[in-house]
Amino acid sequence: MSSSDAEQSPGGRRRQMTVARIARLAGVSAPTVSRVINGQSGVALSTRQRVEEVIRQHGYRRPEGSASVAILELVFHALESLWALEIIRGVERVAREHELAVVLTEMQGRLTPGKAWTEQVLTRRPTGVIAVFSELTPHQQTQLATRSIPLVTLDPTGEPLHETPSVGATNWSGGLAATRHLLELGHERIAMLTGPVRWPCCRARLDGYRAAMDAAGVPVEPELVRDSILYVEGGLRDGGALLAGPRPPTAIVCTNDLQALGVYEAARLAGRRIPEDLSVVGFDDLSFTQWSGPPMTTVRQPLERMGATATEMLLVLASGEPLEQRRVELATELVVRQSTAPPRLAH
Repeated sequence: MSSSDAEQSPGGRRRQMTVARIARLAGVSAPTVSRVINGQSGVALSTRQRVEEVIRQHGYRRPEGSASVAILELVFHALESLWALEIIRGVERVAREHELAVVLTEMQGRLTPGKAWTEQVLTRRPTGVIAVFSELTPHQQTQLATRSIPLVTLDPTGEPLHETPSVGATNWSGGLAATRHLLELGHERIAMLTGPVRWPCCRARLDGYRAAMDAAGVPVEPELVRDSILYVEGGLRDGGALLAGPRPPTAIVCTNDLQALGVYEAARLAGRRIPEDLSVVGFDDLSFTQWSGPPMTTVRQPLERMGATATEMLLVLASGEPLEQRRVELATELVVRQSTAPPRLAH
């Protein structure tokens, strides 16, 4: 008789897994299973792995009546820009309305939280977890699920899986709108600074740029598309390389505002004026863009509302109710300021 057969009741119905049954199947004591479930220390690695495997195989879930702590775990891969602050504001606003505290974890550029973070979260037993631009492993997601800790991802770095609720923005439409704006001004040599295209948000913005160019019948020249990084340094380095070429672009679309700020500096060093010699479009609409010199044309991403929406979804899951949508994309909007103008030849 298999272990799964042993869990059938006499009437043929599957019996609910309990701590005692997990202990019996794993060959350990019930207190040991409780320590593993609650993320506590004092359990040998091999024993912990054996218990986790039994939990995974048999679909254990913490009983619905188990109390969670009135905190919300918010995980970021990095906290190096106003981008993160806008999301935090949205999360905190909704959390405050529901009397939840927010615990913030920054992974210093890593996309996946470490073992210590997982154990701490299991010990704290929060109301839920929001992972921003981060990537929890399938095992970590299973650990949260078996403890009835809901998870919502915001701007996931992998493909948004149907079973993992997620929030994003209309990145493809944003890339399309930015490029179409430049085409309508008369630009044709339009460059694009991308981010890591393995990330869906970056790939979608690049695809939007390509779609606008294709619809206008303007070929995309390979040398005008540069893989870059999503920081000022990326815009400075790769914008400078574009401007130093034999046929520099008359306009550059950037994957975020920090890149665009780097392009501003690259243009200054190259003796090019914005927008007279070079048009620049950012993406995000962070607060500094309206004060940059000149004020930056950019694609507004509703970051605060994205944070609020992710929190609202998490609270629905924590209440045991189903979500109306497991994938939510909020609209982007082109904000035209003074960093874009017709190219010189069109004056």
